[in-house]
Amino acid sequence: MKYLPIDKTLFIQNRKRFARKLGKKSMAVFNSNDIMPTSADGTHAFIQQTDLFYLSGIDQEESTLVICPDAREEKHREMLFLKETNEKIALWEGHKYTKAEATAVSGIKSVHWNQEFETVFRPLVFECDHIYLNTNEHLRADLTVETRDARFLQKCREAFPLHQYRRLAPIMHDLRAIKSKPEVELIKKACHITAKAFRRLLGFIEPGVWEFEIEAEIYHEFIRNRSRGPAFQTIVASGADACTLHYVNNNKQCRDGDLVLIDFGAEYANYAADLTRTVPVNGKFSQRQKEVYNAVLKVQKAAIKLLKPGKTVDTFSRQVGKVMEAELIRLKLLKAAEVNKQSADQPLYKKYFPHGTSHHLGLDVHDYGNRYRKFAPGMVFTCEPGIYIQEEGIGIRIENDILITRDGPVDLTAEIPREVDEIEALMNS
Repeated sequence: MKYLPIDKTLFIQNRKRFARKLGKKSMAVFNSNDIMPTSADGTHAFIQQTDLFYLSGIDQEESTLVICPDAREEKHREMLFLKETNEKIALWEGHKYTKAEATAVSGIKSVHWNQEFETVFRPLVFECDHIYLNTNEHLRADLTVETRDARFLQKCREAFPLHQYRRLAPIMHDLRAIKSKPEVELIKKACHITAKAFRRLLGFIEPGVWEFEIEAEIYHEFIRNRSRGPAFQTIVASGADACTLHYVNNNKQCRDGDLVLIDFGAEYANYAADLTRTVPVNGKFSQRQKEVYNAVLKVQKAAIKLLKPGKTVDTFSRQVGKVMEAELIRLKLLKAAEVNKQSADQPLYKKYFPHGTSHHLGLDVHDYGNRYRKFAPGMVFTCEPGIYIQEEGIGIRIENDILITRDGPVDLTAEIPREVDEIEALMNS
């Protein structure tokens, strides 16, 4: 891992909060992600299953976490099962956790090798009435590929058909929505690395550069600052392609007079930043570009102020929509008379602002959270309004990462330039 060691207290406290959510005589099992294949004998880089990381800090494949708070023997209440290394593995793949290292990372004293799993697990199951297992219940999850958790669920139900099975996802969605202070610090670190990358770009972008060259500059700055790389697939969309919300081809040359929309964020210790900035390729906004840009910025500033405890996503979205309507009318993209007659279920502003304003941010870039749960201190949201005018070839989005607190919203990306004058000055310095 490139990131610096994390104090194991974070994972110990996370497990304590988790254990309090389990019913009596229960166990919970979390499995690591698989290493995903490409073709032939190729593989993608390993990325840990975020629930397992949240509760243990273990960042290695073929790992299993078992939590059983009511186990008769204390050594069975928290257990890790890991891949045992050998000379061949060390030669071809490099170092793997020793038991002592796994304990130092996680705070879990009982560490076993994977070949011991059945021997230890089976007797423990019979001490329990309930088995909590993990499924991906993110509303936008792609479940095409079967996960290690899914295979374990099937195997477990075949082996122990008379036990009562329960879902881990509602517990994890509840817990992970609220970030602890150490988690916020890790997100801030990801944001700070992202800030460095953006400032690097402001000195690099000019007419004639290619979108993939901009992407390469981002990768360079991320990796040199202990990031694994982007927390999600980077968008570098110049000209009219900025109106395509998930444009990731990044293969065009940036032209004089166009804008370039860059949606990117560093990963640090598995935590994500998520930033969008839109800048003029030649370092100077045209009058129309500036007009639209400042409208988006005005909506964003108003939206950030609305990120306060007690609101829900729906309430927040309606309030932001009203601000956006006013700006679109001022830009002469909407007519006030037509807005007054619009359907509440199909607001006209959606033509130019078709996506949501905010999503949870944390270990996953679209992190866990319930849209019906009221905003609470410790939640971290993106704030990312945009205006996309396809007929003019203008797409502008501005995105910051916001921590909700009792004293008001805190911008974790406040150091990153977003004012027109500041961006132009830095691009032309």
